[in-house]
Amino acid sequence: MLISRECDYAIRIMRQLADGEKKTTEDICVKERIPTPFAYKILKKLEKSGFVRSFRGARGGYSLIKDPAVFTLYDIFIAMGEQMELTACLKVDFECPMNPSGTECGVHKEYIRLQELVFAGMQEKTMQELLG
Repeated sequence: MLISRECDYAIRIMRQLADGEKKTTEDICVKERIPTPFAYKILKKLEKSGFVRSFRGARGGYSLIKDPAVFTLYDIFIAMGEQMELTACLKVDFECPMNPSGTECGVHKEYIRLQELVFAGMQEKTMQELLG
């Protein structure tokens, strides 16, 4: 699992909106050094996922809908549609050439354990706690 640039930017956008104030895309992009076209794409995903609200017009912008005290980094990753597997063998449709019978080897079981630890760590603190 590699944290993509898109997900990193999404977290930065959420950081800018965490104070509850409406912000323009331009303001967010300048403060977080995010390319504007990329920010629009990410904000659209965050809006579709119910994290942000958009305001149109000359006084438009974005504001956070969800309280930062109730969502985590994991929630943002899911909203962005991130691939969450540590390795390809953890994907549901993966057929391991080393275990054609479908049985899990010791390495696979360890990958599952490590992935669960990563997910638990990502869910451990709310966005508010991370920014506090």
